Amino acid sequence: MSIRTEQRAKDVLGDPRWAAVLGRDPDSDGKFFYSVKTTGVFCRPSCAARTPRPENVAFHPSAKAAEKEGFRPCKRCRPDGASLAEEQARRVAEICQHLDRAEPTPTLEQLAKRSGYSVYHLHRVFQAVTGLTPKAYAAGRRAERMRTTLGRSRTVTEAIYDAGYNSSGRFYEKADDVLGMTPASFRAGGARAEIRFAVGECSLGSILVAASTRGVCAILLGDDPAQLTRDLQDRFPRAELVGGNADFERLVAGVVGFIEAPKVGFDLPLDVRGTAFQERVWRALRRIPTGATATYGDIARRIGVPKAVRAVAQACAANPLAVAIPCHRVVRSDGGVSGYRWGVERKRALLRREKAAS
Repeated sequence: MSIRTEQRAKDVLGDPRWAAVLGRDPDSDGKFFYSVKTTGVFCRPSCAARTPRPENVAFHPSAKAAEKEGFRPCKRCRPDGASLAEEQARRVAEICQHLDRAEPTPTLEQLAKRSGYSVYHLHRVFQAVTGLTPKAYAAGRRAERMRTTLGRSRTVTEAIYDAGYNSSGRFYEKADDVLGMTPASFRAGGARAEIRFAVGECSLGSILVAASTRGVCAILLGDDPAQLTRDLQDRFPRAELVGGNADFERLVAGVVGFIEAPKVGFDLPLDVRGTAFQERVWRALRRIPTGATATYGDIARRIGVPKAVRAVAQACAANPLAVAIPCHRVVRSDGGVSGYRWGVERKRALLRREKAAS
């Protein structure tokens, strides 16, 4: 090997892009391309072709740049077309649009035939792209339509069928999970739904705890008790808000006690109503032990959708139950603390106390 060739090999081996080629990293697709001098072709980093010798490799910022230097596109990974990830995202988007319009909801076999994938492959790809199975996505969209149509339909029955439910009986079986109350109460903006609440003080500021008949539905932190009450009213605009009695005050004291002196085993009956994806994230958050932390990427991997890091962060931000669903235990990949709905300083304080207590 000549000195010049040896130096070229060293340069490639020291380039972080070479690790992506060795790992056939699909996340690097589109960020750069590599060519192989001995074959005259250029490829995506994820290409499954035989790994070339480093002294024969050159990197290019775009497919056009590689072609300009005389290399032709690999017939295996087709770097001059849409990437595999882009193609999968396109097909999944088409399936989502079809699910939004189709009545009744298509079967997985019908969706697979439409997509050109096998049933197994569609299920896996759809979940990787959206974080949900096709069935969960369809159920979530139907529930969203139900919440919307209840406000504008003349009757509850009309709203049920407009939302895509095959029968009123099937909807009423799931009404409590979909709406958290009877359809009539939801249609009236939560009217006649009773929510008991109380506001207390702790070392992190003011705290509001609220509970429906199903369980605790809000734990809010802030600096202004009146603002916390307004936030609760905005969340349940026509529900009947009732001040806490002695038993409820003890519940609030228990939450405050956990904040001041965290302990293992803190648990509450929770009234958690979010999207199917949010609920999966929130369940994963409750499994993080006291005193431990996890990254957004860790949570994405634990729920089976490693690429959904941004969606995990959004689900954490939408969490209505401070402490009970411990989104404060989720940190950046570098261990940094950021992105807490109730303030970064409160997040740091909670983590310090839990670490000391554990």
